[in-house]
Amino acid sequence: MKIATWNVNSIRTRQEHVKNWLLEHDIDIICLQETKVIDQDFPVETFNDIGYKTYIYGQKSYNGVAIFSKKPLDKIDYGFSGILKKNADNLDEQKRVISGVFNNIRIVNLYVPNGNSVGSEKYEYKLTWLKKLSEYLIELKDKHSEEILVCGDFNIALEDIDIYNPKGKKDHIMASIPERDSLTNIMDLGFRDAFRKFTQEGNHYSWWDYRHGGFSKNRGWRIDHIYLTSSLYEKASNCYIDINPRKLEKPSDHAPVVCEFSS
Repeated sequence: MKIATWNVNSIRTRQEHVKNWLLEHDIDIICLQETKVIDQDFPVETFNDIGYKTYIYGQKSYNGVAIFSKKPLDKIDYGFSGILKKNADNLDEQKRVISGVFNNIRIVNLYVPNGNSVGSEKYEYKLTWLKKLSEYLIELKDKHSEEILVCGDFNIALEDIDIYNPKGKKDHIMASIPERDSLTNIMDLGFRDAFRKFTQEGNHYSWWDYRHGGFSKNRGWRIDHIYLTSSLYEKASNCYIDINPRKLEKPSDHAPVVCEFSS
């Protein structure tokens, strides 16, 4: 089984990239972020035609998440409020969370807020959002029996090794101490980083700024993650970042991350 995550930075702009990549790599489930389109305008038929069920949760021009699966998913939930029921509606105005169950695995697809700059209003929103994410995952772990895979664009590089040049980044957005602490607290709920199971060295990134030759100079950040609960982590047989889509004409600024599982 192969499960992937990819911030596509507009599904309508990148739909041919995504379709061709799915066909080439035989992906069972893909989680997309930053789809940037309302549900009724999502190019569903493009992916139905190649054998995928589509589950979408979008908004105009910003944010948006989706899951494509070769087999139907169960228990689809949209936003935090689908699981928490209370005190989450204000955070669900931005479409950033979708989840469903496949083969007794709860797939949670996230687009974590960027935060703009440390100390800004958007930064405080990001920290609030991450706290709500922790509550959401606690609820899933406490009241549901499935193993959990959490993936998406976290907009956080957890360690210095995840940044091409970490010097001076402790007060930088996506690497500040409060952001890293928030993500560490989430991992402490019982999640492990699938990529680091197989790759311990640095110089592996999933996002490169469009500006200043970010990709050609490999000035990247690893901010797209796949986190697994313990027994699922043991079943993971590989996890890698495929940088080839980033080489295409008019690419997303992110590359897909793929996790493979043994039966």
